[in-house]
Amino acid sequence: MTGGTLTFGLFVAFILLTLGITIWARANTRGADDFYAGGRTFSGAQNGVALAGDYMSAASFLGIAGIIALNGYDGFLYSIGFLVAWLLALLLVEMMRNAGRFTMGDVLARRVRRQAPVRRAAALSTVTVSVFYLLAQMVGAGALVSLLLGIHRGERFLGMDAGTARTVTIVAVGALMIFYVACGGMKATTWVQIIKSVLLMAGAVVLTALVLGRFGFDVSALLGSAADASGKGEAFLRPGQQYGRDVSGDAYQTIVNKLDFISLALALVLGTAGLPHIVSRFFAVPDGRAARTSVSWAIGLVGAFYLMTLALGFGAAALVGRQAIVAQDPSGNTAAPQLAQAVGEHIGGHLGGDVLLAFIGAVAFATILAVVSGLVLASSTSLAHDYFGQVLMFGRPRESQEVAVARFASFLVGSLAIVLAVVARNLNVAFLVALAFAMAAAANVPAIVLSLFWRRFNSAGVVAGIYGGLAGSLVLVFFSPVVSGKVDPVTGQSLSLFPAGVDFHVFPLENPGLVSIPIGFACAVAGTLLGRDEADAERYDDLSVRALTGAGSH
Repeated sequence: MTGGTLTFGLFVAFILLTLGITIWARANTRGADDFYAGGRTFSGAQNGVALAGDYMSAASFLGIAGIIALNGYDGFLYSIGFLVAWLLALLLVEMMRNAGRFTMGDVLARRVRRQAPVRRAAALSTVTVSVFYLLAQMVGAGALVSLLLGIHRGERFLGMDAGTARTVTIVAVGALMIFYVACGGMKATTWVQIIKSVLLMAGAVVLTALVLGRFGFDVSALLGSAADASGKGEAFLRPGQQYGRDVSGDAYQTIVNKLDFISLALALVLGTAGLPHIVSRFFAVPDGRAARTSVSWAIGLVGAFYLMTLALGFGAAALVGRQAIVAQDPSGNTAAPQLAQAVGEHIGGHLGGDVLLAFIGAVAFATILAVVSGLVLASSTSLAHDYFGQVLMFGRPRESQEVAVARFASFLVGSLAIVLAVVARNLNVAFLVALAFAMAAAANVPAIVLSLFWRRFNSAGVVAGIYGGLAGSLVLVFFSPVVSGKVDPVTGQSLSLFPAGVDFHVFPLENPGLVSIPIGFACAVAGTLLGRDEADAERYDDLSVRALTGAGSH
């Protein structure tokens, strides 16, 4: 049995297991509470494991390990950034859980008089952020599965070449996520996340133990070996390989590099609190005490996981080598699977390498599938509850109507994501992740923070903040180097979305957060001060009590 066949078999086993769970969840999903929030029956521990699963995406597992393997210390900054972001996110989303019912729109609308424009803006922001994040995950899934199944240019698997396999993977992932959400709602999505979290943590623990075992559980020996194999020596363990680099003789570019790093950090730390699928996860528990238990479990799992990414990244640098990683994938996304194969072969020969590679490949596939399902659920919930239920039906829909619209919305959002991902399957879509985080930070976070903490905030401020943050992020990214004008100084190949020779970038930063987040806050404040509607002190007091104590929630 080849490694690709074994990996494919594990993919199929995971899919069959999750399909069975979805069918069970469908039989036990009856009303809006069941579909949107799993009936609020999940324990704090269960929801904490699922919450960690929502947060630990394929970018966390594969992307961070690859960045550390190629850039050393600078890659570690992603681990720190995501962990710090998690702590800040938990402060806000637990308060939102107490103040809302199903969506971010519930929280924002609770304290304003004119709710319809607020819910429209919240629904648009939720869908926009989710679709950009979905695209990056699904295009990445197509590329990743082709590599894990061993389908390279000119080779075939099950009669498919690499390009066809990539397209089929995108469509399959999209079809599965639509089925999970449309049929099983939050119950199915949560159990998929729990299974994925267990598999991901198990895979990370096994790989970390095997890597450290190769170096006698001496971390210093691991770091030294990684530095030697990198070809950069001790510089590999110090800042400046990728972010904030000093450019000799070019003070302007040096400043831009340092500002770009600050901008990336801001987007990572603040954007997480505005990601719709993270917010919606907190509505699946029965009370504030269970929400706090979820927080404790999630912090423990996320903290342990990001510590293990150090061993995975530096282990890949030491045992696989930069040259082999770049040859397989220039961005380093296959560093963790390559590491699994290397340590597996060391223990059990070729078969051991194939088995461990197949397991890690299945974990990566499960990770992508679970995250995209959470994103589609967040989008369909916001469209059905915020827009259809509260705007079109004036807050008086029948539950059966709202759930039916949510199922249909999951089909629409999923289908849109499939079509866009197939069209973009051969493009460099790294900017989509940065854009999703930047939009979440610039559009959602100002509205959330000011709703919770500013008494004078009103509906005009919410709407202006969301639309201003979304528009600012989109415009800045469109005119940034990630879309045009960035070329590899050695090969001359384009590192942007557009090909080499096309250059219309006027905004120097690749990550817009440093500018777009202040734009979002400024628009929210200006909208509040210039808006005609008055703030409602009673609504603010009610929201504050609910957010801080959980009293009267749901």
